[in-house]
Amino acid sequence: RHDEALDSLATKIWLIENARHTVDVTYYIFKPDLVGYAVLGALCNAVKRGVDVRILVDSVGSMRPGHSDLRAVETCAAAADFMRNADGQLTTKKARVQVVVFNAVSKLQFNRRSHDKLLVVDGFFPDRAAVITGGRNISLDYYGINADGTADLDAFRDLEILIRPGKHSDEEEYTVGKVSEIYNTLLFVHKGNRRIWPLKADDEFSEGEYDDSYISHREKGQQSLARLKAFPEIKQRLDNMSSYMNEDFHAAQVRLSHQLGNLTSKKVTTNVIENLERNPNSILYLINKILDEAAERGHFSGSLQIVSPYLFSGQYYDEEGELVYDGAQETLDYLRKNPNFKIEVITNSVMTSDNFFTQAIIDMDMAPRFLLTPGMQKAWLSGLEEGEFNPDVVESEEWQRLINHPQVFIYQTGGVDSVILGGDANYGKLHAKFIYSETGGFVGTSNFDYRSNLYNNELGFFFIGEGVRQELDDAFQWLKSTSYRWGTPEWLEMRRKVMESDSKKASPARKQRGIFKTVRGLGLEYLM
Repeated sequence: RHDEALDSLATKIWLIENARHTVDVTYYIFKPDLVGYAVLGALCNAVKRGVDVRILVDSVGSMRPGHSDLRAVETCAAAADFMRNADGQLTTKKARVQVVVFNAVSKLQFNRRSHDKLLVVDGFFPDRAAVITGGRNISLDYYGINADGTADLDAFRDLEILIRPGKHSDEEEYTVGKVSEIYNTLLFVHKGNRRIWPLKADDEFSEGEYDDSYISHREKGQQSLARLKAFPEIKQRLDNMSSYMNEDFHAAQVRLSHQLGNLTSKKVTTNVIENLERNPNSILYLINKILDEAAERGHFSGSLQIVSPYLFSGQYYDEEGELVYDGAQETLDYLRKNPNFKIEVITNSVMTSDNFFTQAIIDMDMAPRFLLTPGMQKAWLSGLEEGEFNPDVVESEEWQRLINHPQVFIYQTGGVDSVILGGDANYGKLHAKFIYSETGGFVGTSNFDYRSNLYNNELGFFFIGEGVRQELDDAFQWLKSTSYRWGTPEWLEMRRKVMESDSKKASPARKQRGIFKTVRGLGLEYLM
C-alpha cells in the first residue's frame, strides 16, 4: 500500500544514516534515479562516519554502462573515518566502500542472476542489527512517489519484512543479523562477480588515490538525499522513526532460505528434482518439506495463501522427454485426498501485469491446468472468438462448474473501474511475494516462476509467528478485495474491456494466446 511503501523508503534511509558499523546493500535493480542517488548519498555519509559499506547489484537488473554512480560512491572512502568496535571505541581500521556487479556480463555469466533485495545494517551487533528483504528494489517505481514528491498511484504493490534480533539474541551464536551478513558475504564473493573501482584520469583501475571526476555524482547523491528527506510524507516518517523502530514488532522464529545452488546447478530443466535435493536450504525444498511434515502429522485441513506477480506451476521433463514432475497435477491430487484443504492465489491480470510474456503463461497455462479439463483448456486456447468470447464455452454449465473449484481459488488484481478503462481506481502493478498458512509462512524475493525456481538466486525468510501471519493475512485480504476470480464473468468483462481500450495493454491482451504459443514452441518459458 502507499503508506507502507513510504514507510519502507524512510526506514531504509534512516537505517543507513544510523548505522554504526556495517551496511550491506544488495539489490537486483538499483536505478540512478532520485531514490537510487539518495541511497548512495546516505551510503557516502555512512563511510565518512566510519561505517564499512558493501554494495552488490545484478549485471542484468542494473545494467548500464560504466556504473559511474556506483564508482563515485567508492571515492567517498578517501574521507572515511575509523571504524568502531562493539563498545563504540575507534579502531585503527578505516571504513571502506566495496562495489560488486553480480555475474558480470563481461564474464558471460549473466543468465544466472541475483534477484536478491537485501539490506543488512550492523549485522554482527545484535543490539543494533536490522534486516530488510522482500520485493522492493532501489528505484522510484517501488515506493509510490514521483521525482517531485507527488503520489505515484501506478507504482508496484509490494511487501517486505523488517527483522531485528530478539531480546535474548546475545545468547545466540548466530542471530538473524549475523546469518544475513554471512549469506551476503557468500553472494558478494561469488566467482562470477566483478569488483568495480573508480577510474583514474588515465582510465586505469586504482585502489589508491582517485581523480575527483566523480564529484558531480557525489553532489547529486547529497542533493537527492536532501530533496527526498524534505518531502513532507518522508520527513514525517523520519521524525517518527525512533518510535517506529521500537514499536509493533512481532515475536517470531525465522529461518533464512536461499537458492545459491541455482547459480551452479547443471541441466536445470531436466535434473530439477536432483538439483533441489542438493540444496536443503532452498525455498522450494523447505516448502515441500513443511508440507510433507504437515501431512505426516495428519494435518489435512486448512489453507495455503500465495501471492506472486508471476506465479507458474512447474512442469518438468527429463532428457528423454518424459514428464517427471507436474506441480498442478500433484497439487490437485493432494486436494482430492484432502477435501478440507484449499489454496488461494493472488497474481496479476492483463490489466496490472508489467510482463506480458509471463502473464500469457499464467492465463493460458498455469490457471487452466488447475481449473479446466483438457477439452476445456483446448477450447480456451483456440482463440478469442472460438473460446474466450464464445458464450458456448465461457457461459456453459461446465465452465461455471470448473472455475468455481471448491478448493482452488485464483484471483487476479484489477477492476472495471480502473483509470485505464476510464474509471477512478488505481490498481498499480502487483509485485509482492509471500506465502502463509495457519501458523507461519514465507516472505522473500522469489516469484515462483521458472527463472526464480531454476536459474536465479533468491532469498527470503520462513517464519512461525501469529503476529506476522496476521499482517500478511491483512495484506492478502486487501489484495483480494481488489481482484476478480479467474474465469468469472467479472474477470472476463475486465479482460474484454482492456482489449477494447486504447491503453498500451490492449494489444498484448488480445495477442495473449499467440504470445503463449510462441513462447511454448520456442521453449523460452524456462528463461522467464
